[in-house]
Amino acid sequence: MEQARVEARKKPKVLFVLGATATGKSKLAVAIAKRFDGEVINADKIQVHDGAPVITNKVTEEEMAGVPHHLLDVLPADAEFTAEDFRREAGRAVARVLAAGRLPVVAGGSNSYVEELVDRDGAAFRRAHDVLFVSVDAAPELLRWYTALRVDDMVARGLVDEARAAFHDDAGAGGAAAEYTRGVRRAIGLPEMHAYLLAEREGCAGEEELAGMLARAVQEIKDNIFGLAQAQVAKIQRLSTLEGWDVRRVDATPVFARMAECSAAACDKQAWESLIWEPSEAMVRRFLETTTLAAPVVTVEDNASIAAGGGGSDGKPTNDAVAADSDGDGGVSSDDRNANIVTVSQVQ
Repeated sequence: MEQARVEARKKPKVLFVLGATATGKSKLAVAIAKRFDGEVINADKIQVHDGAPVITNKVTEEEMAGVPHHLLDVLPADAEFTAEDFRREAGRAVARVLAAGRLPVVAGGSNSYVEELVDRDGAAFRRAHDVLFVSVDAAPELLRWYTALRVDDMVARGLVDEARAAFHDDAGAGGAAAEYTRGVRRAIGLPEMHAYLLAEREGCAGEEELAGMLARAVQEIKDNIFGLAQAQVAKIQRLSTLEGWDVRRVDATPVFARMAECSAAACDKQAWESLIWEPSEAMVRRFLETTTLAAPVVTVEDNASIAAGGGGSDGKPTNDAVAADSDGDGGVSSDDRNANIVTVSQVQ
């Protein structure tokens, strides 16, 4: 007789925090990581580069609150970083965090890069992991107001000086466009400042004209950031319609509305905690308390293993806790997660 034992492993949990720029993704990601023993993996294709912390709105060391962050300030300012690069490096970071017994919290606004990680290679990552997407959103009119307010704050914190320090002039036709196509220099806030900084350096404009050029540059930054936010919202809405994308929307509109009415920090904190943090914390807690099983594995006495619900190309079960560049076929969809699960030994 052969003795067979059927085992079904738990899928490792991975949380994603999505949302338009300025909606508070970083703040929520850090809070979740602190509450549930996690680490944050940056999913912003600009913030992965070194430099321009104000213009790129990188989370500060104080805002990190002691939570480890991955893929932040790790590349030279002019380095290329493609969606495929992100899939590889983020997958490795997720694997490291899981190996340490902690919760990976992937947060950032580069939704095309997130989609590359989650759905590439036949949705290998999603098949190998149990994923939840929390998306922070807000009404367009309040999002426009708040993105403009944040740009004003960036100017107050040194946006112009930061852009000036990074300024380079490409001589010749098309130089301005060529200068802002790589690395951190693609960030909104640098190309918009080019004409002003060029005029300032060459001394070809008077004080009043320079002031007007700066005001127009700042307004262009505001318009472009809001345009980015609209594009991000549209992208997330599309992703939420895809199979396997469990996207839970958290509405920040009431928080922004209270901020517009009450400038006191205590007012902002109370609104954020009651309207953003508390529902998000409950949502993540339920997600972590729910067990999702990978495809069961049958083991017989000759040590042969067969994945009952799928496997790698060699017929052997895949490891559902590896990085995103594995084949990931050992996972099952949400519709199949309870199928063919046997938890007792069988004698044949």
